[in-house]
Amino acid sequence: MTSNSEAAAKDIPEGIMKKCPGCQKIMYAKEIEKNEMVCPDCGHHHTIKAHARIQNLVDEGTFVEIDTEVTTTNALDFPGYMEKIKSDKEKSGLNEAVVTGYGEIEGNGCMLAVMDSSFRMGSMGSVVGEKITRAIEAAEKRQVPVIIFTASGGARMQEGMLSLMQMAKTSAALERLSAAGGLSIIVMTYPTTGGVSASFASLGDFNFAEPAALIGFAGRRVIEQTVREKLPKDFQTAEFLLKTGQLDAVIPRLELREKLGFLVSFHTKAGDK
Repeated sequence: MTSNSEAAAKDIPEGIMKKCPGCQKIMYAKEIEKNEMVCPDCGHHHTIKAHARIQNLVDEGTFVEIDTEVTTTNALDFPGYMEKIKSDKEKSGLNEAVVTGYGEIEGNGCMLAVMDSSFRMGSMGSVVGEKITRAIEAAEKRQVPVIIFTASGGARMQEGMLSLMQMAKTSAALERLSAAGGLSIIVMTYPTTGGVSASFASLGDFNFAEPAALIGFAGRRVIEQTVREKLPKDFQTAEFLLKTGQLDAVIPRLELREKLGFLVSFHTKAGDK
């Protein structure tokens, strides 16, 4: 026998309601979207798409995306790889797992590289590494800061060594930017793991994270089996990394525009002197 509540639930179109994994409350999806995908009740940070994040961060009408034509090929002839890439393009509406471009925050320019976990779990292949590197190089050329939002399951296994090479390439690009007096800001989001966490994600002049973001290289179970110790409950969270000195700050999403805007403005004014 079907209850009245179950019957009513069936009448609600899919996608209208969303259950928060933090407080378990069911609310209108639009209500969460208006709050930048942060639960208005408990503050849980839901996954947010790259373009939505950019829209919330930069001044309206200032973002210009770059390198949209750079797309993945199957250099190693990995079986079924291009079929998976095609499927992810259709589902996510993206060409790859990162969106890059130029935008302004409170009138001050910056380069942006925003990873999106809805495409291949944000894994870093040759195109992701190339686009992030180009964004960093563009920041050096334009003499503006670069802001990178990470969201990744790590290196992309289907590209083998070509994927692992991106760790060195992106890290070297950040070093060149630093040597030229440029500013790099990293914001780690849920999840930032594997090769991404072990390369450019940890090398910003400022390393920030969103609340409760999962950050680490190997999985918790692998580490416990290796060191033969039980790890702390909050291990590999943004808050744990902050306590152990591996982050500069944990910043709620709704405060990011203000705080990143201040850093970009400060750097811009300092560079004008």
